[in-house]
Amino acid sequence: MREAAQRLMNRSASAAIQQAMDSLRGHAAKAAAPAQPAMRDINPPPNHAAPGPAPEPAPEAKAAPNPATHPAEFAQDMLNRMGIKVDLQANLDRAIDVGAFMHPTPEVALPEGAQFIKGSYTNHAGTRNYKLYIPASYHGQAMPLLVMLHGCTQNPDDFANGTQMNRLAEENECFVVYPEQTPNANQHKCWNWFNAIDQQHGQGEPSIIAGIAQQVIDEYPVNERQVYVAGLSAGGAMAVIVGTLYPELFAAVGVHSGLPFASAQDLPSALTAMKRGVMSPRKAGDGSQPIIVFHGDSDTTVNPRNGEQVIEQRLHDRHGKPSVQSGSVPNGHRYTQTTHTKSDGTPLGEHWVVHGAGHAWSGGSNSGTYTDAKGPDASREMLRFFRTVS
Repeated sequence: MREAAQRLMNRSASAAIQQAMDSLRGHAAKAAAPAQPAMRDINPPPNHAAPGPAPEPAPEAKAAPNPATHPAEFAQDMLNRMGIKVDLQANLDRAIDVGAFMHPTPEVALPEGAQFIKGSYTNHAGTRNYKLYIPASYHGQAMPLLVMLHGCTQNPDDFANGTQMNRLAEENECFVVYPEQTPNANQHKCWNWFNAIDQQHGQGEPSIIAGIAQQVIDEYPVNERQVYVAGLSAGGAMAVIVGTLYPELFAAVGVHSGLPFASAQDLPSALTAMKRGVMSPRKAGDGSQPIIVFHGDSDTTVNPRNGEQVIEQRLHDRHGKPSVQSGSVPNGHRYTQTTHTKSDGTPLGEHWVVHGAGHAWSGGSNSGTYTDAKGPDASREMLRFFRTVS
């Protein structure tokens, strides 16, 4: 059985599942309605639909469907054999919204004197473009730098619009850089947080993201003790990875609707982590890098357990009793904020659970995708936290 499981987890299996997902997305796109929901994500959400009759197990001697001619059936068969109860078709039907691909990101006017400029970085792992926001308040002084990692199907403009981080950069006098994932690296522009190569120092996408940050540091007067990384969904999972691998570069990490470090090594384990959380998340970092986590407790795309596990993984449970406070946004969501501190009282971690919120940036603007204006302002709170721990 172990041998069979190993065969199913190899590269060809992952490729077949990706092919199946792409095939299913094609069918879903043909049937998709033009209306665009308020919150959406390309990642397959956990299946909370009413359970139907369980499929009959295939006889031991029955061969798996041919991945070339029946990719969807092949992927579903593999997941069934691995004991992962995920209905790919049902999940993707819910997750795909073709309207998200059809509506261009609206242009937002910049304050006079501000710039939102394009750049590019290349190393041995590849090339990624990025956009750098230089606030009008910049006049040559050293300023903090925030690296923002978008979610699936997003781009720098969309993410900047939705999070309103550029507007806050004016108030807080900081640079913001938005690396952009390419369709060549991931068809749906997700950061590849579930690939083993992209969980290693000096390798893959983390090395490119760290390289982009370093390039901005080399070209502008960045305060190198105030460099941070944050992200949403796949970008949130990648922010955890980048912060863990490059603690000498990033002073703190912000995670919205993300997952723990190395929570998956391929697509099947990624689906499992998203649906259930991680069985036993391994320790990550030395427990000293501050982190702030936001997660909606009605998130059906990335289980809220992942937010809890990000905090547990990073802080190592070494610190004293946290303080807990609750609040609510007028005419919006309630939330619970749990703060972990160092022995001297300095905040080390914050975990915000937004009650009733789904898979969307809390307090964001509807000028971008994956946002929920009814929640506390995650962008403002992240910048406040970063200033506090610097």
